[in-house]
Amino acid sequence: MPIVAQSTETTDWVSRFADEVIEESERRAPGKPVVVASGLSPSGPIHLGNLREVMTPHLVADEIRRRGHTVRHLISWDDYDRYRKVPNGVAGIDGSWAEHIGKPLTSVPAPAGSAYPNWAEHFKAAMTEALAELGVEYDGISQTEQYTAGTYREQVLFAMKHRGDIDAILDQYRTKKAPAKKQQGQKPVDEAELEAAEGSGAAAEDDGSSTSGYYPYKPYCGQCEKDLTTVTSYDDTTTELSYTCSACGFAETVLLSEFNRGKLVWKVDWPMRWAYEGVIFEPSGVDHSSPGSSFQVGGQIVGIFGGEQPIGPMYAFVGISGMAKMSSSKGGVPTASDALQIMEPQLLRWLYARRRPNQSFKIAFDQEIQRLYDEWDKLAGKVADGSVLPADAAAYSRAVGTAAGELPPTPRPMAYRTLASVADITAGAEDQTLRILSELDPENPLTSLDEVRPRLDKAETWINTQVPAEERTVVREEADVELLKSLDDQGRESLRLLLEGLEANWSLDGLTHLVYGVPKVQAGFPADATAKELPAEIKVAQRTFFALLYHLLVGRDTGPRLPTLLLAVGQDRVRKLLSA
Repeated sequence: MPIVAQSTETTDWVSRFADEVIEESERRAPGKPVVVASGLSPSGPIHLGNLREVMTPHLVADEIRRRGHTVRHLISWDDYDRYRKVPNGVAGIDGSWAEHIGKPLTSVPAPAGSAYPNWAEHFKAAMTEALAELGVEYDGISQTEQYTAGTYREQVLFAMKHRGDIDAILDQYRTKKAPAKKQQGQKPVDEAELEAAEGSGAAAEDDGSSTSGYYPYKPYCGQCEKDLTTVTSYDDTTTELSYTCSACGFAETVLLSEFNRGKLVWKVDWPMRWAYEGVIFEPSGVDHSSPGSSFQVGGQIVGIFGGEQPIGPMYAFVGISGMAKMSSSKGGVPTASDALQIMEPQLLRWLYARRRPNQSFKIAFDQEIQRLYDEWDKLAGKVADGSVLPADAAAYSRAVGTAAGELPPTPRPMAYRTLASVADITAGAEDQTLRILSELDPENPLTSLDEVRPRLDKAETWINTQVPAEERTVVREEADVELLKSLDDQGRESLRLLLEGLEANWSLDGLTHLVYGVPKVQAGFPADATAKELPAEIKVAQRTFFALLYHLLVGRDTGPRLPTLLLAVGQDRVRKLLSA
């Protein structure tokens, strides 16, 4: 059943953008579907920062769908971009992929062992699977297919005809001028883009004609397939284009009206697509939003193509907390697939939905993930009891589902930290895991692990991939006799009180009450006395008692929460390890 937006959702950033986009779409293209867009380059692992490029328009598009409008969310796969460098840790160390630098990404072989036909498809695949799990509805567009099919032919010819106008716009952002002389060919590879983005390079002097040596189109070489080409001449009337390749020396003359092996340079390509697709909303990263950057320059160039710049909020960077040894960490870029191995899609959606695009945030791969899950579960509780604030309710609604319906939830979402602790202690043994989890709440015992999946699987993967071996929990096989013999009367009494109360308190809540209550009883207070009723020394006594239990059970000062640990170890074994 579709999720209907509540009126309270007008308080969040998504609804505010949706209002603006709907109004702008009615002005520009009344009666037509609202078009939002994202662009992704499959040049390597598509990381969690890139995911914000998708999630920002997805959330806005989904809100517009909830209101009954037709929306197209375009994701342009920039797979016809040049292969610029070999990512660290991805393609091996023998240098065999370096020879492909300059080719289209779809012409580069996939990394060793891949089942996909080329480099671009290899890296698109993981992102495609992640977007499906996240519930992102989109229309994917391969720029390789668009260009090689001649889809943009009219736009390419138009850009070449108006290259002087485009060059004049780019020239506004060039800071260094070349000596006054005529230049006969195209500027070096993407020089115009680099000048505009970096404020460096030499600009061609206008020779009074409409061309001034600038061409916004780059052919891929007919012999080596690389874009290390220079256009040496172009005829607007015949569309005859000549180029040479500095990589292999190849040269040829073609009719651009029939030629499909090349593309517009980025600062022209992007605004051309805005106009061609009628894009109303497309965010851009902070690196694209500075003066002279692609988004700013594109806002002027799009007018040449008869279009308008989209509403384009700048989005801030996404940081990472932790990241121990996921495969992509070799390249330093954790991906959406990496995140979805250790967290449910609802949590990942929530992290993007609850922060405005211009607010940075971190995605946790370390112990912080447990705190995030606690916060998420607390929010779910507030939604259930009606105490949630409107903006938080909106973010929750956007996280748990889309206009098409709810994402598959974990039927019984036990605390992530509890599931992780149990997975740690049992090393994934399902019979032991079920035994422990069924004892957490004896009045409502778990009957199948399917009730706590997929959250259990995510927590187990987190333990196995992100927690260092030295931090894993290994329960002692035999009692630490020397430590037990060395205890003073208070220490022995604390263990006696705990062991006496085990059977009557054998549940998560019961054991929590017991382990916190033993030091209180020893100090002469009721076991259920509150913190306000107790002196500060009780907290010191509790920490001392907890450390003793950890040493006797796992040989360390700390470990999983003691109630969970005791349940995991089992009554018989606890008695064995805590008795002299």
